[in-house]
Amino acid sequence: MNAIINAISDKKRLILANEGRLLKKSFFGILILALAFQGGDFGSLIRNSMIDAYIQVSVFVGFTLFVFIGLDSLTKFDVELFLSKTQKFHVPLSAFLGAIPGCGGAIMVVTQYIQGRISFGSLVAVLTATMGDAAFLILAIEPSTGLLIFSLGIIVGSISGYFVDILHGIKFMMPKSKINIEYEKTKKTFVSNFNIFWILLFLPGFIFGILTAFQIEFSFNLYNIIFLLVGSSGAILSIFMWSLNPLSDFQCSTDKSRGFISRVIDTTNFVTAWVISGFLIFETFMYFSSIDLKIYFDLWAPLVPLVAIFFGFLPGCGPQVVVATFYLNGYIPLSAELGNAISNDGDALFPAIALAPKAAVMATLYSAIPAIIVAYSYYYIFE
Repeated sequence: MNAIINAISDKKRLILANEGRLLKKSFFGILILALAFQGGDFGSLIRNSMIDAYIQVSVFVGFTLFVFIGLDSLTKFDVELFLSKTQKFHVPLSAFLGAIPGCGGAIMVVTQYIQGRISFGSLVAVLTATMGDAAFLILAIEPSTGLLIFSLGIIVGSISGYFVDILHGIKFMMPKSKINIEYEKTKKTFVSNFNIFWILLFLPGFIFGILTAFQIEFSFNLYNIIFLLVGSSGAILSIFMWSLNPLSDFQCSTDKSRGFISRVIDTTNFVTAWVISGFLIFETFMYFSSIDLKIYFDLWAPLVPLVAIFFGFLPGCGPQVVVATFYLNGYIPLSAELGNAISNDGDALFPAIALAPKAAVMATLYSAIPAIIVAYSYYYIFE
């Protein structure tokens, strides 16, 4: 919100400040931890949900981030220079950069549009193709589905972008403002002091995650004790580090000035917080209502993809991670996840809303069209 306010008041710089953010995150983190330390069946349910979220999801997200951020750190890819030399292929390149997991590539394309270097069709292409940080979650748990969404994002984004450019022309809604994204000057955060403990929990957690994925179980007590200790400690530490991190989730995903390890850990903690939230929403709802959400979603199955698409209009990656969690837990069908993946714009929507709000709204509405087509085509053909 601070970024948007500053950008609107001064369309020269986009400053990402942290006033008030830390308090909100801390409150959210305390709420989750307070639920985890409840007694009785409810407390046990919360703790088991957190352990499942960490062992079954977070460790794989962390591994995926190690791979992608590691490649990004090694290649030192300059998106701006690349786009300046490939003007004839801006639409498919924008779609490709948007489809790459995370929000970094998409945000760079959005800033290029704001500076008037690429067309509105390219903006539509990148916002249609991007899935944000939720892509890491899908890739980690269901790689084949992640690759399907990646491919669809590029294809659908490219087609949508070219269609818009043909319909309106490449000069349509071309902005002329200049933007310079600046981040808070933070050399080292307090929570980075816990990175070593995070890694020490991540390593056995990843092993437990692999064993769980292959349904390999051991019956001796020591294994179960270590499993519960690593799972609960990893989840609690992730929530603790995320809630006390002064950096925004936006900055965790895009700022490359920090070290490789810190970028991986901060982004994993952010995704973990939202994954745990998704787990807790379902488990808490079912605990107090005794309603089987799977049956409820099945009853309203034709509307579920549409709801997921509308959910994708919410800016930011957090809500989309929750939708991906719903899908991975079997509560919503793949058609709904596909619709959400196409309609959601991740964190890339924030700078667009701040500096080119009309274009951002129109691009988001345009992305809804292919989202509906793809989601319901898959629903009626395959589901």
